[in-house]
Amino acid sequence: MKNNIHKNVFFNGFTSRESLVKDLASDIALFLESRINKRGHASLIVSGGSTPILLFEALSKKNIKWKQVYICLADERWVEPSENDSNERLVRDHLLQNNAASASFVGLYSNAASAKGGVEECGRKVSLIPRPFDLLVLGMGNDGHTASLFPGARNLKKATDMESGKICLNMSSPNASHDRMTLTLPVLVDSRQVILHIIGSEKLAVFEKAIAGDDMEEMPIRFIFSRAVKPVQVYWAP
Repeated sequence: MKNNIHKNVFFNGFTSRESLVKDLASDIALFLESRINKRGHASLIVSGGSTPILLFEALSKKNIKWKQVYICLADERWVEPSENDSNERLVRDHLLQNNAASASFVGLYSNAASAKGGVEECGRKVSLIPRPFDLLVLGMGNDGHTASLFPGARNLKKATDMESGKICLNMSSPNASHDRMTLTLPVLVDSRQVILHIIGSEKLAVFEKAIAGDDMEEMPIRFIFSRAVKPVQVYWAP
């Protein structure tokens, strides 16, 4: 099922998670390969959580020129990469494997004592990836957050300011278990294509609520829908 149901959103519905993962992994691989062929390298920005694990594993087996691909995170919990809550660990365990082991990974975490203290170093590392990014794959929380752009977060206005000049910013939320580092909105949407990958009826309801309203701070995923340079490709399965 494919529908252009919002002026800047294109919905791709699948009957199963397996068919979604198969098609999305193939679509991502083809897109990255086309960018490599065009400019000699490609970039893939990904999110953490449990949803992308099967996608990462399928993508890691794709036969593309991974040595010419930069992989970075959209956000990170401020924990050691060895900890279970680390998005970097998730990426290393499930994506930077098989053929994709040769990709260049740029992590957001550093040895700074806090996410706030790591903002400048994070910005320096991410700035080494050529922009615009080629492909950004986001998830979405039940509260409408994406990356670490949480509704009600103290730094939300700064993180979504298109003129802030910031690449990364520390974020915290009453509902989040750790301090976070996030790429800011202007950096996230500086991507040739944005994909939203969601699973299940609850996430579908959240998505439908998001596209029906326009209060972006209430549901920060709306910032992405509003600012993305091309229609966001939504991939959903029950």
